[in-house]
Amino acid sequence: MMTPLNIALIHPDLGIGGAERLVVDAAIGLQDQGHRVTIYTSHCDKNHCFEEIKRGDLKVVVVGDFLPTNILGKFFILCANLRQLALVFKLVINGSIDKHDLFIVDQLSTCVPLLHLFSASGRVLFYCHFPDQLLAQRKSLVSKLYRVPFDLLEQLTMGCSDSVVVNSYFTRSVFFDTFKILRLNPRVVYPCVAMDELPIEKIDIGFYDQIIGPNNRYYLSINRFERKKDIALALNAFKASKEGHSSDTKLIICGGYDSRVAENVEYLSELQLICEKANIAHVTIFYSEFSRTPEHYTFPTGVREKKVIFLASISSSLKELLLKKAQLLLYTPSREHFGIVPLEAMKHGTPVLAVDNGGPLETVVTLKSDNQDTATGWLRRADAGIWAEAIDEQAEYVKKNPGIFATNGPKWVKDKFSRDAMTSSFLHNIDNIFMTDRVIQPWAVMVILAASYILWRSSHVFGDACRYIYLLTGGILVLRSRYLLAIFWVLLFVMQPQLSVGVDTITATLKPKL
Repeated sequence: MMTPLNIALIHPDLGIGGAERLVVDAAIGLQDQGHRVTIYTSHCDKNHCFEEIKRGDLKVVVVGDFLPTNILGKFFILCANLRQLALVFKLVINGSIDKHDLFIVDQLSTCVPLLHLFSASGRVLFYCHFPDQLLAQRKSLVSKLYRVPFDLLEQLTMGCSDSVVVNSYFTRSVFFDTFKILRLNPRVVYPCVAMDELPIEKIDIGFYDQIIGPNNRYYLSINRFERKKDIALALNAFKASKEGHSSDTKLIICGGYDSRVAENVEYLSELQLICEKANIAHVTIFYSEFSRTPEHYTFPTGVREKKVIFLASISSSLKELLLKKAQLLLYTPSREHFGIVPLEAMKHGTPVLAVDNGGPLETVVTLKSDNQDTATGWLRRADAGIWAEAIDEQAEYVKKNPGIFATNGPKWVKDKFSRDAMTSSFLHNIDNIFMTDRVIQPWAVMVILAASYILWRSSHVFGDACRYIYLLTGGILVLRSRYLLAIFWVLLFVMQPQLSVGVDTITATLKPKL
């Protein structure tokens, strides 16, 4: 075992998404190995976070939450970067930056060169879930131009890391196609799922019994109600399959849903319309309405007889129960970066039908004639007819081979996607970082010089008082033993009057020509 390290994880917003789940699992795994772990974040709501955070199992420090997350509903990436920079500057000022041997940063790489510059000996590992620039919407020319500097910044700052890891080989291929300037060869560290079963709440057992009859079998889809998740594929495939016409089967579609998000509302309506056009009996239940007063909630009439049930924003407990008892998980997204839901199904022995691209190529072992001892499901092209055939094939196969997936799924997940497996992979990459000398990348110097120039220019809004911003910056750098940079800012303080005159002269000279 390596010498215990003091490790800092830096994450923008510690909510309850997939990226946050990875951060928490990584922190717990490393902590269990004897390392001292602190999570630094710009925001953490103790009412909207994972149980490990609520219980205080991990040390979480919030810095920079006073800054806005957006400006008039726009400039999200700008604000996210400023919040992260505020976090790192706080670590610099209070000296915490020198207490950590390793920084694990994810989602935003802007702070990486600063960590290198101001930390005496700390190394930086960057975890790339997916290139941020590919997730951004660019609906207009203005938005495209707005993203250009941030896209370049993402690439240059990520290149300052000691090591970069990604969440799948699919993401790795996208990484190579996207970051053409970088000469990095990222390794893969798969996210994990907790092998322990969540306790099922009594109210969720009651909810389940209300919607599922004792003789019902059901197919399950779990995704956010977003068009890119292609939930319609599951609905159309079920409708076209023989299983879909069986009297004892139904399709349950669960999705993350927020009435304030227009796409959630619109897409749910589109799915309901598909059912109505096909004369499929369906019902929609908003779980939040049930959970507020479960003892007084009235379920829709004939809910057990409905062929399709839409469930909006269910609890983790109900999700666990549905996954455990499902006939088959229908995982519809194409080019998914990784996809954690198939693993959550397979750990319970529930087989998975997924699209044959993206993350599922690495997480789902498709059934073949020679791999019955390891198969965990089916991979098929995103076509409703092909999926309908796979659904029926699954029904026949499970009848003839009961128990195959109940054995294969949990073993596959435990061996490759458990927290122990992920922690071991992280430790291997950390070992590699400390086996090489610490090198300040040329990119880091370039980014710092660019940042210094931007700070110098932007500080002019304070007029003559900007000189004292230079002096303050130089003083902080002296305290951090960064003497060359300190001299730069002190010289700016001394020479500010002459620089101002020079800039005014050049501006006056060029103005008539412009």
